[in-house]
Amino acid sequence: MPGSFLVIAESCWTKDVGIVALEIYFPSQYVDQTELEKCDGVDDGKYTIGLGQSKRGFCSDREDVNSFCLTVVQKLTERNSISYDCIGRLEVGTETIIDKSKSVKTVLMQLFEESGNVDVEGIDTMNACYGGAAALFNAINWIESSSWDGKFRYDFYKPDTVSEYPVVDGKLSVQCYFSALDRCYVRLLIYIHIYRNKIHAQWQKEGTNRHFTLNDFGFMIFHSPYCKLVQKSVARLLLNDFLYDQNLETANDVFSGLETFRGVKLEDTYFDRDVVKAFMKSSAELFNQKTKALLLVSIQNGNMYTPSVYGRLASLLAQ
Repeated sequence: MPGSFLVIAESCWTKDVGIVALEIYFPSQYVDQTELEKCDGVDDGKYTIGLGQSKRGFCSDREDVNSFCLTVVQKLTERNSISYDCIGRLEVGTETIIDKSKSVKTVLMQLFEESGNVDVEGIDTMNACYGGAAALFNAINWIESSSWDGKFRYDFYKPDTVSEYPVVDGKLSVQCYFSALDRCYVRLLIYIHIYRNKIHAQWQKEGTNRHFTLNDFGFMIFHSPYCKLVQKSVARLLLNDFLYDQNLETANDVFSGLETFRGVKLEDTYFDRDVVKAFMKSSAELFNQKTKALLLVSIQNGNMYTPSVYGRLASLLAQ
């Protein structure tokens, strides 16, 4: 009965809220980046090494954002044995729409017709690459609130297949990316400062004198506009750790040979080639261990925009 169902749902609010299942779809067509370098008449390695890209996927004229999402929704429900009448919210994180008077979410509702479930909340969330994360946060907030009716919540993310009137400032985008990365990492360090101290104290009791470092993370997932930027991001986190730890005597061996950069300011290093090269070299093993395998989909398919982070997560779970 609805009444008893809501009582059960209410008792579960704020517990075990997270991602239960993922489904990923990408086009079957792609352009080999080595061949594209030749076609574009650019230097060998400009795309394959400079961007870290192997292939770049594209959709045919038989596919669009709606068909992508319809495919993913159907596969997600079938593979996880989820009935359409058990879904209470449907939110689409996207950068592209086909019909400007109708959301992708509205198109997806045709899958719910047979179940008779028309009581499904949600909208399209359009906010560049952040749209996918915003949709997920909205989902979590909905489930953790009194608005939740006990049903499941799904998010669907899509690549930007056709952008209308694109305007790109690549250098500014990279600067904003690194600036945001620095600030996020600093805030993370603040949150885990006590955790770091507790771990360090435990290690000292065990006779191990070392500090909590990036090596203590299982994996590191980044938004991936292009793969080389992700590798530079790992190097930038190492730079943050290097500047954060002012005690050279206790610094990790990975910092060896980097003493000349001790006085640099983060905001002056976005495009400092010497700094980038040095810290990419020092963080190479860290990148290979913690992040490289997570770029599987991105290397083969290219930038996915709104689902970028979740493509990395899918690549990790597929290992």
